[in-house]
Amino acid sequence: MKYRAEVDGLRALAVVPVILFHAGFEPFSGGYVGVDVFFVISGYLITTILIDDIENNRFSVINFYERRARRIVPALAFVMLCCVPFAWMWMLPHQLKDFSQSFIAVTLFSSNVLFWLESDYFDAASEEKPLLHTWSLAVEEQYYVLFPIFLFLCWKTGKNRTFWIIVVIAAMSFLLSEWSSRNHPAANFYLAPTRAWELFAGSITAFIAQRHGVRTNNLLSSIGMAAIVTAIFAYDHTTPFPGVYALLPVLGTVLVILFATRHTLVGAVLNIRIVVGIGLISYSAYLWHQPLLAFARIRSIELPSQTLMTVLAALSLVLASFSYRYVEQPFRNKRTCSRSFIFSSSAAVAVLCLGLGASGYFTKGLPTRFQQELFVNWEDTDRCTKQGVRSETELAEITGDCFPSTVDKKYILIGDSHAETVSKPLRRVIEANNGALITLIDKGCLPIPGTSRYPIQKNCIFAKDLFWRIANQTDATVILSARWRLYFEGTRYNNGEGGVEYGDNWANYVFDNTARDIYQYTRDELIDLALKNPVVILSQIPETGWKVPEVVAKYRKYRNENSVTVSTSYEIYLEKNRQVNRWLRELESHETISVLRTEDIVCDFSTMRCANARNGVSLYRDNNHPSPRYAAMIAQKFKDLYLHKNSAVDTL
Repeated sequence: MKYRAEVDGLRALAVVPVILFHAGFEPFSGGYVGVDVFFVISGYLITTILIDDIENNRFSVINFYERRARRIVPALAFVMLCCVPFAWMWMLPHQLKDFSQSFIAVTLFSSNVLFWLESDYFDAASEEKPLLHTWSLAVEEQYYVLFPIFLFLCWKTGKNRTFWIIVVIAAMSFLLSEWSSRNHPAANFYLAPTRAWELFAGSITAFIAQRHGVRTNNLLSSIGMAAIVTAIFAYDHTTPFPGVYALLPVLGTVLVILFATRHTLVGAVLNIRIVVGIGLISYSAYLWHQPLLAFARIRSIELPSQTLMTVLAALSLVLASFSYRYVEQPFRNKRTCSRSFIFSSSAAVAVLCLGLGASGYFTKGLPTRFQQELFVNWEDTDRCTKQGVRSETELAEITGDCFPSTVDKKYILIGDSHAETVSKPLRRVIEANNGALITLIDKGCLPIPGTSRYPIQKNCIFAKDLFWRIANQTDATVILSARWRLYFEGTRYNNGEGGVEYGDNWANYVFDNTARDIYQYTRDELIDLALKNPVVILSQIPETGWKVPEVVAKYRKYRNENSVTVSTSYEIYLEKNRQVNRWLRELESHETISVLRTEDIVCDFSTMRCANARNGVSLYRDNNHPSPRYAAMIAQKFKDLYLHKNSAVDTL
């Protein structure tokens, strides 16, 4: 195969935007399309080589896999092993556990599946995954495993028929991708079936180039370059991708490959020495950039500066030059590295990586590196706490077992995971005062009948309707706890001080009567409930925006501040919960509804700050759930307000 410098130049055009996108340069909001450019280039080069081998009777699956191993494994293994000491030093237990799991997945070339199951590529949480970028390598490897055999078998039907088979499969993959972009966006982004058409676009390009040659055409090559550049600067994380939108960078790459010779303007630019040089080291640069940026974010207490990100982006090219010369090149030399050495060393490194990954995963991230009280686990539920109850029989059994006739007061706690966190301390204080508590939980569900997140979760609706029926069939006081603001407003929390909660915003809730808004609907439902049962609502627990145990751990580890106090703005809490608090005040005006203000426990009106951690002890499990200490404070306040003679509940 004749070497084309402009293809290496095209690799540079692919890798630089990816690096700058991950480094947080806003103008490169669509820099992730560089991966699509890589896919087309890979499909083109691999298919060109395979066609040449098949037509000249040199085709060998073993030879093909050997070439891929020489190209991919040494640099990948080197970068992965370089990550290990930094992961051990800087990662918190859950981070190290996740990293170890990804270490295993990368070794097995299945990291795209893992990251699909774990998170959205554009989540802020993904920015702290050092091996996130390996998802694209996994897609390519899955293609490499199957495509040579597929091409060889199809070739027996004829070259022309093989071409059209590839065209049909590419079209099917594209249609699947377009459908999935609307229905299963995460799977669409990560998985091979919806990415195959981009690699096949490169394969189709190889067939065309072999039949008609690479032709000089200034106009078409310029259109191709313009298409790629437009996608880089015009797309962002909200662009449905891949699918129709991916046609711009994919077809742009096809045009550049087919029509950008050194005699065109685009070809001349791509042949510039420094551009070709970056293209030559593009694989190593791609490998290095994400670990550098991710570890910087992990190590920093505040968000890393753009200056630091710029330095690290440049450093990825420096390290790429080193690994290209001293890792990639030596292993590609068949004189110094035999086939048996490549395969045996690859197997040995795979075993080592699997062992390292397993040790980190099964030890749960080696938590002994940190003080244990920083990372509390969720308490086990007991027999009077039920999650996701689905039948009236189950509910009847709970009331029979957990509401003995000897108790003075009965309580039912209904809610989401917030209810789960306060359940045990509430039960302790209630039982200490001769009461009984049943806890009914449906995580991620607004605890109001007839409501569910969109698209509708029927089980969610079913469970809440059941919960409401049991509340109405007993004389118990109903306690409600949930993350009200997220359900009502649908937005993740930003504390205005650098703490931005990971994850997508939530879709609006749907409910029985769409003529009413969600606040009015839930208010009316609660007022109806309060006609039969006294109701206590736990107000919105102040969200923090950052994972408080991690912040405390970083202060202790990196600044030696063991008694650190972390807080967030009370003013921002009040601003973001204005609607929720208005809703609570309206409900509070009804004589059988009471509100327990959880924010009063941690927020100080005089300083306008809300404590997240006091004296080095976190009051949160993450960025919104109370820790056992904060939950115990809530239970104590409940006791003071409601568990004594002439209490608020008695007067409801």
